[in-house]
Amino acid sequence: MKTVAKYLLESLAAYGTDTVFGIPGVHTVELYRSLPNSGIRHVTPRHEQGAGFMADGYARASGRVGVCFTITGPGLTNIATAMAQAYADSIPMLVISSVNSRGRMNSGEGWLHELPNQQAFAREVAAFSQTVLTPEDLPRALSRAFALFRSARPRPVHIEIPMDVMGLDASHLPRLNPEALPLAPMAAPASLKRATELLDAAKTPLILAGGGAIDAADELRALAEKLSAPVVMTVNGRGLLPLGHPLAINASASTAAVREVMARADCILAVGTECGPTDYDMYVTGYPKLAAKLIRLDIDPEQTMRGFAPDLVLVGGAKASLAGLVDLVATAPARDHSDLATVSAKARAELSEVLQVGAKLVDFIRDTLPEVPIVGDSTQPVYGAQLDYAAPAPRHFFCSASGFGTLGYGLPAASGAALAVKGPVISLIGDGGIQFTIGELAAARELDLPVIVLLWNNSGYREIKTAMIDMDVQPEGVDIWTPDFQLLAQGFGCVVEKPEALAALPDLLHAAARRAGPTVIELDEAMLLRDLG
Repeated sequence: MKTVAKYLLESLAAYGTDTVFGIPGVHTVELYRSLPNSGIRHVTPRHEQGAGFMADGYARASGRVGVCFTITGPGLTNIATAMAQAYADSIPMLVISSVNSRGRMNSGEGWLHELPNQQAFAREVAAFSQTVLTPEDLPRALSRAFALFRSARPRPVHIEIPMDVMGLDASHLPRLNPEALPLAPMAAPASLKRATELLDAAKTPLILAGGGAIDAADELRALAEKLSAPVVMTVNGRGLLPLGHPLAINASASTAAVREVMARADCILAVGTECGPTDYDMYVTGYPKLAAKLIRLDIDPEQTMRGFAPDLVLVGGAKASLAGLVDLVATAPARDHSDLATVSAKARAELSEVLQVGAKLVDFIRDTLPEVPIVGDSTQPVYGAQLDYAAPAPRHFFCSASGFGTLGYGLPAASGAALAVKGPVISLIGDGGIQFTIGELAAARELDLPVIVLLWNNSGYREIKTAMIDMDVQPEGVDIWTPDFQLLAQGFGCVVEKPEALAALPDLLHAAARRAGPTVIELDEAMLLRDLG
């Protein structure tokens, strides 16, 4: 008999899943019965939040769906923070959880792991949540999820399966066909025509590019070069134009330097960016004032009505719609963009000393290991890079410092990314953030993942302390006791380094990139301020 659980695994494999992240429990044992023969690798984190962050990093690094298995109740509540981070950044994540058996779920009788309404809880951090009450419900739920991941805004999806349903006969269910999934549509021809008219008439066009354009780098570059239009890349869009491209603006639109460029534009095309405040109003001083005609291209029509008010909306996938625009727009005359070369320096000069040093550190890491993705947590160097950093390619820099802004993301997300790219990945994380998920060093060591943990240590929550001082609040709860990270990392079986000077870091990075297993390199903030300040 082919059970519902076995059918689930076969279907996931058919949709291209090669890895699932999860912690087995008594409520999910049936899911694991057929896993050893499924061809799908199982990764065991040390906390369900870690499982979600691993799936997030895997998805961002690979472009594929990150899949998790969780138990009923605490498994789902633990992974909810990771789902919320993925929801905020539009990351495709499929969370399969168990739930109490039919007749016991939502009963209030106190069954093990029972939530009052587990589906309602999950729905708050998912595009949708569905309970599989019969075997026939499962193929519809999976098809719906993968259709959303492929052709709509790819947020997390939650599917819960009651314990008694997992073992039911699913032999009669149809084999799912990935070829039947819809593709992201091209924007309507009439809208593309009108956009072409506006762009062709522009004297100073500008493009804003976000994470929704991450798989359309070639089309975006072709359009920018044809229009001779600079491209402002948001945090999730960094790397869409290659390093050193004359039209690339890698600084944040929250800086005065970039806002000056935006103010000169007479037509702006915003592609795959939600136009949210963490990219365009980080300092909460008010959104940039746009004199330009604004065209918004997004897969999510509702999102086009948030943030900047558009003059024209294109609803469609970035790749297909940008390709359509490339075919339609006229080749613009060459424009002088020599002033763009100073934008980054001006933007960086606006930052505090510690953020400038942090941004310089990320530049230093990139220049040392240009092929290695950098995964950031909410920590000082990532805040600096968020405001000004040029990634060498798409999917080579991502972080949790924007959007939902959780702590503890950087280590497990880098582990998931390392599984996806099958090579070294850098986790840039602070001493406060790593204590949220430091147990995931065990998972990285267990799998011999070449994760390079760069631990920025300032013995506390520096960003919050600075905010307290700026608001004339006596700092409290931010100068935390800091453990011996060297000893902790050694206990997890990691190679440990602590350079006394920045000059020693390149050799340590190169050695770590060649090594099987994780390396923890502790970086003292005072040393970095001295050597990069």
